[in-house]
Amino acid sequence: MSRGAAPDSDTADEAVRGTCDDASICKRFAVSVGYWKDPYIQYFVRQAKERKAPEINRGYYARVQGISQLLKTFLRRTQCNCQIINLGAGLDTTFWVLKDENLLPVKYFEVDFPAIVARKLYNIKSKPPLSKPIMESHSGESLLIDAHSLDSSRYSIIGGDLRNPKDLEEKLKKFGMDTELPTLLIAECVLVYMTPEQSSCLLKWATDTFSTAMFINYEQVNMGDRFGQIMVENLQRRQCNLAGVDSCQSLKSQMERMLRNGWETADAWNMMIVYSNLPQGDVGRIERLEFLDEKELLDQLLLHYCICWATKDALRLGLKEITF
Repeated sequence: MSRGAAPDSDTADEAVRGTCDDASICKRFAVSVGYWKDPYIQYFVRQAKERKAPEINRGYYARVQGISQLLKTFLRRTQCNCQIINLGAGLDTTFWVLKDENLLPVKYFEVDFPAIVARKLYNIKSKPPLSKPIMESHSGESLLIDAHSLDSSRYSIIGGDLRNPKDLEEKLKKFGMDTELPTLLIAECVLVYMTPEQSSCLLKWATDTFSTAMFINYEQVNMGDRFGQIMVENLQRRQCNLAGVDSCQSLKSQMERMLRNGWETADAWNMMIVYSNLPQGDVGRIERLEFLDEKELLDQLLLHYCICWATKDALRLGLKEITF
């Protein structure tokens, strides 16, 4: 979803936590219009009071489908004998969707600010359509659930701070993280809220910890132009400081950050290219859902977000061949 960290102040962290709600509300609205199916998001977020613009809905469609395509290719490449760690997961519903599709990894982890985790756990505990699938996939003794964490045999949610990889690793290991398993790490609009030093520490921790891994990062790109500057200013007005914006200057800077921190391969596509590489039959379907008046605005939005993915592959599973 969207959280990593902002500079060390409660106000900044609070603003970053607010981006979780923005993303969830936009996804819920797009699902209600029919862009993609997600029967679980309704249990985490209420329907938006006002309509979202068609270009916003198409942008979220590209984001959700793009990440899903890479994630499912990784799962199939590893035959689900892997683990997924969703960093800054927010109110994400991927665990439930994968269970429905019989594509669960050995273990699915989520990490986010304790305040967001507490909200998510409250919803899970109070809504059987969320809690039942977790129980169904659980084996062994009773599962652990407290104010800021959940641990079952296939799914764990952990309250933590991504700016502290050592503490993060301790918590993940306590809940059964296996450093020998092929590991997929996902970050959606997370690294951009961390300083370059903090995001480098996190990326390097991942390459130091796992010998076979893939990292999917979704966030802003091309932030040096006027449109990018306006995006930064709009977020700053909401006290949201993009501390890591320097790594978002270009697709090249996105890839270089990965390679500099120990990843063997890296690729990055802006969302316009991702959108044009999604299954075109489905793209045609969603384009008929709503009339789009401002094609230029959609193009600008898609050009200012990207998916960057990086791999290291000691087990030689062919991870570097994963693409759209």
